[in-house]
Amino acid sequence: MMSALIESTPARSADQPEPANAATAAAAVPATAVQVPPSTPAPPPAAQAAKVRISLNQYLSAALNWLLPPAMGLGLLVVLWSIAASSSGGSIPTPVDTWKQALEVFSDPFYRNGPNDQGVGWNILASLQRVSVGFGLAALVGIPLGFAIGRFDFLSRMFNPLISLLRPVSPLAWLPIGLLLFKGANPAAIWTIFICSIWPMVINTAVGVQRVPQDYMNVARVLKLSEWKIATTILFPAVLPYMLTGVRLAVGTAWLVIVAAEMLTGGVGIGFWVWDEWNNLNVKNIIIAIFVIGLVGLVLEWALVKLASAFTFEEVKA
Repeated sequence: MMSALIESTPARSADQPEPANAATAAAAVPATAVQVPPSTPAPPPAAQAAKVRISLNQYLSAALNWLLPPAMGLGLLVVLWSIAASSSGGSIPTPVDTWKQALEVFSDPFYRNGPNDQGVGWNILASLQRVSVGFGLAALVGIPLGFAIGRFDFLSRMFNPLISLLRPVSPLAWLPIGLLLFKGANPAAIWTIFICSIWPMVINTAVGVQRVPQDYMNVARVLKLSEWKIATTILFPAVLPYMLTGVRLAVGTAWLVIVAAEMLTGGVGIGFWVWDEWNNLNVKNIIIAIFVIGLVGLVLEWALVKLASAFTFEEVKA
């Protein structure tokens, strides 16, 4: 058997060299060449610089398109203001004089020299406190009332004439009623904010409930959902955009009303500060108060837009 194996082994030719080891044998076998993809050449420095310039130009163009319109609007306001100041014979202060006075006012906004002599910061906080209380009470009453009016046709027909009758009434017309009912200036101002800011929330919430697709209500009827389940799982998600729109309108109305109410009731507040500066014939501080009122209203509007954007899928525009 050993001889058969020896005979079956092929004989090596005389001119074929015997490999010294395994590495030499492996080296004798031709290896398959590995195709290495050619590396992408780096762009020249000039091309990179051009790309950076294009990105920078696009960024500057976007920033310019965003900043230029409001800057031009403010510039137009300053120009018109300067023209009015120069033609008024000194009764209207110039923008430069008002700016210097604003720096002085805001250098110490929280001073206290008595109950009727306080810094602008305390006046703003007092007005915001009244607005928050009146607006909060209006939301607690107006939003559930809007749900009920939109949900039940009988309540809708019952309250629609009342809302149509009371909503156009001027805010200042409600102030004497508040003074008569609550015997105090601060509760009367809160009452005026409440009665004037409740209508946008009631109307927008009711309209949102009435515009819920009927298919949703049919499904709720098939599933035999309770009114609480219908309100929390079907109506509330669908009505939320309308409700937030009513909240935005109500906050704007409340901030407008508080200034007028504080002018008549006195005490501490941005409206009283305006009236007190008018009694002192300090027109610079009146103009400063106008800008402060506008900035606070702008911040409130921006905050509510962000809140609405967080809870709705559609884009909310100011």
